[in-house]
Amino acid sequence: MQEYLTRIHTVRQKIDELAKKIDIPALRQERERLGKEAEAPNLWDDREKAQAILKRLNDVQDEISEWENLIKRSRDTQELIELNDESLLAELEPELKALENAADEKEISVLFSGKYDSGNAILAIHAGAGGTEAHDWAAMLQRMYLRWAENHRFMTEIVDFTPGEEAGTKTVTISISGKFAYGYLKSEKGTHRLVRLSPFDAAHRRHTSFAMVEILPEASADDSIEIPADEIRIDVFKSSGAGGQNVQKNSTAVRLLHIPTGIIVTCQNERSQTQNREGAMKVLRSRLLDLRQQEQNQEIEELRGEYVKAEWGSQIRSYVLHPYQLVKDNRTDYETGNTQAVLNGELDPFMEAYLKRFARPS
Repeated sequence: MQEYLTRIHTVRQKIDELAKKIDIPALRQERERLGKEAEAPNLWDDREKAQAILKRLNDVQDEISEWENLIKRSRDTQELIELNDESLLAELEPELKALENAADEKEISVLFSGKYDSGNAILAIHAGAGGTEAHDWAAMLQRMYLRWAENHRFMTEIVDFTPGEEAGTKTVTISISGKFAYGYLKSEKGTHRLVRLSPFDAAHRRHTSFAMVEILPEASADDSIEIPADEIRIDVFKSSGAGGQNVQKNSTAVRLLHIPTGIIVTCQNERSQTQNREGAMKVLRSRLLDLRQQEQNQEIEELRGEYVKAEWGSQIRSYVLHPYQLVKDNRTDYETGNTQAVLNGELDPFMEAYLKRFARPS
């Protein structure tokens, strides 16, 4: 039983240390404050704000419950182990393993310290120069992120899609909804480079392709992203995406131009023009929120003397399929030779390495 005692003491220590970092008493105070706001008689005067309050209240309650349950389970398991009853070993092993896995997952979640880390994300992929090669690479990335989201049971919705001229994806925008979706995905922002033998080259030569991945936090009512009607130009057009003849016959797709910034957003996934307009507005608010964050970060870094503008060529990760198999992150140096697993959505080790290296100290 000594091995079990050692393991449960290690788990208990990790859980207790993480619980201190997460500051459960502060979460309880936030729950109390949000509860009072949710009971206000004028709550639904502002529908978006009301929804944001209730969502945050639900998230805080879930987080508190998860921590309380984990702490209780670890204490109960320790008490059972300390009974020193050999007949309990069969049921102790799976519970102890489950606690160890849960503690590891919580260790990662504690690293989500950003304001938007717990929320939803908008992911956009843009093929680089190179025609069909680049479009095929963008399609591979699209599949990779959809598989990753599926593995995490996140909800996904393709908001906008422009196919490549011959194959693949030219641009795609995907809404990804789930707890910590943005916290995980923010590590993916940047240029992704692929090296392989081209399936589109008759001579089967080696090609290098690039694609840009954007990750935006989904804006909420609390972010005060107000967009006056006179600052937007709205165009409608026929969808070029999937949806059948109804989509093609009617001008349901929507293009928004935000005049002050020049930002253009399109949405053509839904059959209804109204739905596409709502989807485009959601993406536009997220782009404006991201722009505001960039401007704030630039001001801070310029004051520190550390600001470096991100350029297209500054790739964050290389995927080499020939002459050897390797995926390497240039920021953390984390790498793996199992390229197919990565392209099938096994991205967590890369994301966790990024979080552990770049998370703000608590």
